[in-house]
Amino acid sequence: MAYELTGKVKLIQEPQTFASGFTRREVVVTVDDGAYPQDINLEFLQDKVSLLDNVSEGQEIKVSFDIRGREYNGRYFNNLVGWKIEGGEAAASPPAAADDRPPIPSDSEAPGEFEDDIPFVRSDFAQPCCQNQSARMLQRSSDIPVAW
Repeated sequence: MAYELTGKVKLIQEPQTFASGFTRREVVVTVDDGAYPQDINLEFLQDKVSLLDNVSEGQEIKVSFDIRGREYNGRYFNNLVGWKIEGGEAAASPPAAADDRPPIPSDSEAPGEFEDDIPFVRSDFAQPCCQNQSARMLQRSSDIPVAW
């Protein structure tokens, strides 16, 4: 099932290519949702990475995407996988057919360098604000000092 969202591009990450040949690129789109805008992270895989080449930060775009979910070590994770972009310069690219979505990579194609409980979170993407908030909550709930 396909989903769509419309918003303003906040951030476009550089493409990541792994030893297996798997390529992905992430974009953050800010969606107005009442008083509290939401920053939505979407990823583009393999040949769809090139769709982000004609998109710039601050541009208003419409993204078509699929929701992918999986279980890892008893925990469940979701990914929003984009396959079509409309708006601005990206509208000049030929429209994608409904079945023009990238195939879901098998576990053997996905990058295998993740060893921790959360396979797709990298330490260089960690958000300090969330870490500080977590530390404050832990300090309130126990007498064990927490330092980050």
